[in-house]
Amino acid sequence: MMAGLVFLVHQQNAQKSKMAMADVGTAATGQTFFDPMGISKNDDLNVNSFAFTSGSHSTTGSHSTSKALNSSIAEKAPKQAPELYGQRWVQLIYLSLFAMISDWICFSVASVPQSWETSFGHDPAELIDLFLFTNVFTCFFFTDVARVLGLKRVITGAGALMCAGAFLRSGVPFSGSLPSYEMIQAGTVLVGAAQPFFQCTPPLLSATWFGSQERALSTATAINFNQVGIAAAFIVGGPMGQDYGGLVSYFGIISVFTLLVCIGAFLQFEERPPTPPSASAAAKLEEEANEDRSISLTFPGKAADLLSQKGFRVPLVGFVASIGVTNIISTFTDSSLRRAGFLDITEIELSGAAFQFAIVLGGILIGGYVDKTKRFKRTTMLCLNISGILLTVLSLAFGNDLQLPDWAVLVALLGVGATLGPVQPINAELAVETTYPSDENAIEAVQQLCGNLFSALLVPLCGYAAMYDLDFLGKADFRGDSILLLCLLLGTSFYYATFDSPLKRLEADEAE
Repeated sequence: MMAGLVFLVHQQNAQKSKMAMADVGTAATGQTFFDPMGISKNDDLNVNSFAFTSGSHSTTGSHSTSKALNSSIAEKAPKQAPELYGQRWVQLIYLSLFAMISDWICFSVASVPQSWETSFGHDPAELIDLFLFTNVFTCFFFTDVARVLGLKRVITGAGALMCAGAFLRSGVPFSGSLPSYEMIQAGTVLVGAAQPFFQCTPPLLSATWFGSQERALSTATAINFNQVGIAAAFIVGGPMGQDYGGLVSYFGIISVFTLLVCIGAFLQFEERPPTPPSASAAAKLEEEANEDRSISLTFPGKAADLLSQKGFRVPLVGFVASIGVTNIISTFTDSSLRRAGFLDITEIELSGAAFQFAIVLGGILIGGYVDKTKRFKRTTMLCLNISGILLTVLSLAFGNDLQLPDWAVLVALLGVGATLGPVQPINAELAVETTYPSDENAIEAVQQLCGNLFSALLVPLCGYAAMYDLDFLGKADFRGDSILLLCLLLGTSFYYATFDSPLKRLEADEAE
């Protein structure tokens, strides 16, 4: 069904693009001129009484007359909204699916730690850390690779790399056995190396294909859709991965699904629309025409320039806090819910999946609100504060002394996902707004690099902190890992209150 939907949207967009290219006016001499704003339909201007050639003079009027006419047209013609193409949804679907698969593979056995340890003798957190550190390393090169190759080749190439990694992890699908642990590690490295090309490109995709009233929604969908992959790890991996034979089939399913999405992207993913979707996108397109596309490492310089701007640093801190806390909750969902009194494996798996879907849904709804209002700071502050309160409730439940009702734990868990998850894509868009016309790829690469490096360091740190416990009035307790996350959110909220930078990209769009 998904493939049919993508194909239908793709065909409709192709027809629409052909119609757009045919939208020209015909001059009196039989020559054509481009008429994107429908000026020839303006009753006040008899454009067809003039004819223009590609030379230095008009065939029926003087050069000065032509310039006067052009000036008159510019003043009298109504401004028309930029064209938006249906293909943008195809682009978003494929980018979101790739992001989903990458985190599905990363967290594939987080829901079945006992089965994995029995089969391979290793903690699943080791693969997650390996994935994240590889991701961080690749972020250093993402910006320059994307600059040289362009959006389409970057996405499809990374898709092929991830597909190769998936097959290294599964071996021949459904063959009855998995490769060695070292081969699974190698496959994990390839997938970790591919992920930045899906996680760093949403702001670029939004700026290239979506209108100014859709960008936060698009970015939120693409960035947070990786959470659906983590949900799949609970929904699919939980029931299937209870023993070695189930793990074999489970890894085979992931590989086959990755291959199908990769083939679809090779056939249908495109570089850019026929016309820019906004004034800021048009300005960036002109700038990119003169951009140096030679092979060189420019990312360190771009990163240093971005980090020197307070308008970038504040959104960066919000982004890192969001990705760090949600990754820790995702990594330790199974053990945390067991401490909270969840004993049924199906209940744990569904609760873990629901947390991931809450992140996606919250990102879509809150991202849509920010698109309309452009209230980035107020929305982020509210999300941080609400998630901090709900995380406090979860911290009490995850402790050893206080037993909360299951419904209260579930409500708090979903609330944290729905409010903290959207902070990540909202601040990805905010960073682009405040640093315009900076490179969207460099912006998101820095955010992903910092976020994933912080997450990779936070996993063992929280594991160590969890060994300590703080008694609260003799009736409840806070584990050390919970205290660490609460302090992180509190510090982020205080720092975020200092944000006061202008939205430069919005100003450029409204100036047209």
